[in-house]
Amino acid sequence: MPPVITAQDIPSHGHLEVATGTIVTPAARDLARERGIAIVERPASQIRPAVNPARTVAIGADHGGYRLKEILKPVLLELGYLVTDVGVNSEQPADYPDLAEQVALAVSQGQAALGVMIDGAGIGSAMAANKLPGIRASLCYDRASARNAREHNAANVLTLGSRLLTASQAEEVLRTWLATPYAAGRHQARIDKITALEKKYAQ
Repeated sequence: MPPVITAQDIPSHGHLEVATGTIVTPAARDLARERGIAIVERPASQIRPAVNPARTVAIGADHGGYRLKEILKPVLLELGYLVTDVGVNSEQPADYPDLAEQVALAVSQGQAALGVMIDGAGIGSAMAANKLPGIRASLCYDRASARNAREHNAANVLTLGSRLLTASQAEEVLRTWLATPYAAGRHQARIDKITALEKKYAQ
């Protein structure tokens, strides 16, 4: 039986490559049309392997965080993550809200499970990232704050301050943050309230 594409398989943007002969349900075609997604048929041998968002981390930095970003990327790869680097690619001046938006957007749209954003202090990037729906960005500065952010708050974006942490300290925070699972249980009711606040004040 040929593969079947349903509405759940339609991405939020870009295009969708499917193998020739794939069945696309009417609901999937309608949703693709609504989102402006082109469904492109190709021979199966030409379809690129799909990136697994669950193992993808989006990382970004402004000019102040660029060097630390380059140091932490190999750590993510060592831990088995796929890395989407949204920039910057030099120490030329850049505004952290622009990069924080790109990191948060990758997480919000499901292209990455987690995000890491680095600026001088990490504070502004957390503020910017938290403006996007579904984002719970946490500024972490030691192992305790990294564990708490993930275990209690289900944080999905980590922000770091390159002027406040050494490279080894930042790596320690990153490793702890990634290794800590969300505890759920009694914490879920509070996460639900955060989500409700976001919806309540959405414009």
